[in-house]
Amino acid sequence: MPIDHPAPVADRAGTSQKLLSIDARRRIFLYLGVLVTLLAFGAPHGGLIEIPLSFLLKNKMLLNADELSIFRLLAAAPLYVSFIFGFIRDTWNPFGLQDRGYMLIFGSTGAILYGAFALMPLSYGTLLGALLLLTSAFLFVSSAQNGLSSVIGQQHAMPGQISAAWSIFGSVPVVAAFLAGGVISDALEARNADQAVRLLFLFGAAVMATIAVYSTWRPGAVFDNIAAEQETGRRPLDDLKRLMRHWPIYPALMIWTLWNFAPGSVTPLQYYLQDTLHAKDAQWGQWNAIFAASFIPTFVVFGLFCQRTPLQSLLWWGTLVAVPQLVPLLFIHSVSGALLAAVPIGLMGGVATAAYLDLIIRSCPRGLQGTTLMLSASVAFVATRFGDVLGAKLYQHYGDFTVCVIAITIAYALILPTLLLVPKHLIATTDGQETEPGSAPLE
Repeated sequence: MPIDHPAPVADRAGTSQKLLSIDARRRIFLYLGVLVTLLAFGAPHGGLIEIPLSFLLKNKMLLNADELSIFRLLAAAPLYVSFIFGFIRDTWNPFGLQDRGYMLIFGSTGAILYGAFALMPLSYGTLLGALLLLTSAFLFVSSAQNGLSSVIGQQHAMPGQISAAWSIFGSVPVVAAFLAGGVISDALEARNADQAVRLLFLFGAAVMATIAVYSTWRPGAVFDNIAAEQETGRRPLDDLKRLMRHWPIYPALMIWTLWNFAPGSVTPLQYYLQDTLHAKDAQWGQWNAIFAASFIPTFVVFGLFCQRTPLQSLLWWGTLVAVPQLVPLLFIHSVSGALLAAVPIGLMGGVATAAYLDLIIRSCPRGLQGTTLMLSASVAFVATRFGDVLGAKLYQHYGDFTVCVIAITIAYALILPTLLLVPKHLIATTDGQETEPGSAPLE
């Protein structure tokens, strides 16, 4: 049950935690929710930008599935080293503003870059260069949001609630972006490619500028309740060694890697729906929107149960339900059937996604939350992009999407034995509950 009044408890590192009132938590969720929403709309690799660009590459530049997956692989290069951006966040305090400093500096940088590339003529190389620079600027802002969310979750014994709120707020703009992205792609068919990209990039510039302005707001409920964790005079090399010696992050990252690998769930599925089932651009966006929206009810379920049920149970049940997640795609033979199948597919993945994020937040070593969360982003993007390349090769070789579903199901099934490697003390508690006496600390 939610706790209405602040009360001290022992945290997992042996210091003191303060459980916040419901009102304070709501203010935190609102602040983080707006930030997560803006980031979801402004991401160069997000639905609103990525879907129209994928169709421009497919329909205007005539890239096949393998070539498009390779472009995505190259354009995502900064995402593979996201942990570097997180480590910078954990060791550098710009203007003394901490996370708000990153939002101000790199929100403004992202807006300028979006605006500059909106004025340039389109080519494969220009588009690739734009995405590399834009993603790099974006990751600094993302590392601030990731680190801030993780610190709040740890210090106030609410990693599950943060995970649920983060997932819900992150899903809403993704749904809107996928819907708008597909519609925008259809609407831009009448325009030339340069005009299409210019409109997309100008929108991105507006979003990133809004993030820079948002950084000037400093709500006390969010920032006054955060205890400093960075020691003066500490050496970055010592921090890296401490991170490498921190065992809990390894099984958490292994699980997150397997969950995001999913060979065939992006490019091959897009080509399967469009080339085999003859879906339109907007319908591909609708499929992704329905899929993302269907996660939300089970995110809510997780947010309620995480305050009553130990994370260990939620991890196991969420994974068991998620293993056959893509199997419904084996039984579809029409676009309408695919849109219907997106509902159970999304529902089956919600609890697992939120539980894995909760586990990552709990696994963060103190003072290195930004590094750890961005490291999880790195492995997720590496797994996603290389899984996409493998899936595209399987799809083109066999000419059948069934092989992709089999590969995805095998990857998900491997999560079950990996759960046995997670330290038991880490997942034995609910949100707001102190660890059992004698349990090992996080570090």
